Amino acid sequence: MYYNEKIQYIRESKNITQREIAKHLGIKQQQYARYEKGINIMPVTYLPQICQYLGVSADYILGLANQEEIEKERITN
Repeated sequence: MYYNEKIQYIRESKNITQREIAKHLGIKQQQYARYEKGINIMPVTYLPQICQYLGVSADYILGLANQEEIEKERITN
């Protein structure tokens, strides 16, 4: 799963709209939708803001770790 697909999956599972994230990023909903669809490449500068808003790590979105690994690490530290 690509980063844009993960972001969309997480957003939908948390019942967050594209408009809400776009507003948080200070961009138009249509622009954000193009990132999720993979039409445009999302600037990496948006990644920390999206991670914070969705409550997930960048490692998870980028496919470097799965969410279970991140939760276990958080609990043990």
